[in-house]
Amino acid sequence: MASEDTARDAIRMTCCPCGHEHGHDGISRRTFLQGVGGATVFGAALTGLTWSSVAMAEAEGPAGPVRRPLVVKPILMYDTPQRRPQTSWRNWGGIETQEDAEKELRAIKTELAVLEKKADFPVEFLAPAGARNADELKKISDLDQADTYQVYAAGGWMGIFDELNKRGKNMIIFCRHKSGPVYLWYEIISPRYLRQHTDTLAVTGVDDNDVVIDSQDEILWRLRALCGVKNTLGTRIIAIGGPGAWAQPADVVPNLVRQVWKFDIQTVSYEDLGKLIKEAFADSAAVDRARARAKDYMKGRGVKLETKPEYVENAFLLEQVFRGIMKKADCQALTINSCMGTIMPMSNTTACLTLSLLNDSRYLAFCESDFVVIPSGVLLGNISGMPVFLNDPTYPHDGIITLAHCTAPRKMNGKDLEPARIMTHFESDYGAAPKVEFRKGQMTTNIAPDFASKRWVGLRAEIVDAPFLPICRSQIDVRFTCDSLKLAERMPGFHWMTGYGDYLRELAYACKKVGIEFENLTT
Repeated sequence: MASEDTARDAIRMTCCPCGHEHGHDGISRRTFLQGVGGATVFGAALTGLTWSSVAMAEAEGPAGPVRRPLVVKPILMYDTPQRRPQTSWRNWGGIETQEDAEKELRAIKTELAVLEKKADFPVEFLAPAGARNADELKKISDLDQADTYQVYAAGGWMGIFDELNKRGKNMIIFCRHKSGPVYLWYEIISPRYLRQHTDTLAVTGVDDNDVVIDSQDEILWRLRALCGVKNTLGTRIIAIGGPGAWAQPADVVPNLVRQVWKFDIQTVSYEDLGKLIKEAFADSAAVDRARARAKDYMKGRGVKLETKPEYVENAFLLEQVFRGIMKKADCQALTINSCMGTIMPMSNTTACLTLSLLNDSRYLAFCESDFVVIPSGVLLGNISGMPVFLNDPTYPHDGIITLAHCTAPRKMNGKDLEPARIMTHFESDYGAAPKVEFRKGQMTTNIAPDFASKRWVGLRAEIVDAPFLPICRSQIDVRFTCDSLKLAERMPGFHWMTGYGDYLRELAYACKKVGIEFENLTT
């Protein structure tokens, strides 16, 4: 019998340290806690599923989920001073009369129309309203409808800020310098309000990151970040086989995710999943549809088949099962535990291509049920509106790091399908997994979350190669600009999340709203 240390080392030598990734006959203690006890330890178990109800849900409704719009209430703070002889009767600022304020409200409305058209995320601006004091503010009828207050701080006094801040919603403070009539708070937003006549930040819920001077683009990216936060908080996600956390106690990380991100984790047991898959295979209409979809996919531009066609067909059938479960549960995210073993004899394929297909349809679908990294993927996907790639990082050297996994989406920019070789899953040499040919020269955002849900590291990089090493099929070499040793020393956790584009400032802003430190290592 192998020693405990030997068994532990054997587990750790794989990328999925769950102790059963290369087979499904044995059940480790961690597997038992995650799977059998998952519904009790981690909350709601999604039960009572039947193939007829799942198939009906899968066939109905839109093809994929959409983000909820961020609702923004624009508020103009101003005053209308009265002239008094031989004394100071007005503060700084170019808005002094009610006519000035009405003109400014019209200008704000015009700017917001342009901003809404420019936004690449869903946003709804309520009608701009003005207030000279807290009493007038309280009379604005739609304050409670907003997710975010966009405050145009032309004048007025701190009572308006205080009244808005105590409502517990996000707030962006906009001041004009040269984009229109200069605002009073361009002078005093820091010493008067943020620092409250002291040398350090003295208010909660708002800080210097929430202040914008003149720039509409600076408003836009903050709203993009807040839209991501809105759509991430309270995410309902299906955890096939129960939630997990890479090499961490199974009862710790998912509960942290519930506390920080308010996730609603719905567990589907493998026993229930197995029944659904068996019934799906017995449904000739479902099988025929999966075969037809798989045939079209394999004939698609840029696709090269290098595995058995039946593995691809079964992956499409599994995708119909997963999609139906998500629609039945009214959610748009899914993760699968034991994806390197338990799923294979049930589905007669691997989950790799299935998860890739779901991500290309704008769902958020992840392997390994690793809730250390999943929140970063949900947040990045909700900020960018594009699929994200959960991956295994390697060791940084010479300004290069290799990132790889077998479940990469192809529609990484949200529109175009990257070329892909459809191969077997690497470790099992079985099933169907995409080797996505990521585009060279593409800028990427990379997130390395820590195990404690306290600190994320962010890194901007450029794809310089999509090699074909004997590792997980989808793989990229990315070049970064910070010192390699610094990255090695500072990167926490294990799994990374990668997406096309540069969203580091949005991520830093969003993380601050939920109390996570975001360290940007890009130089």
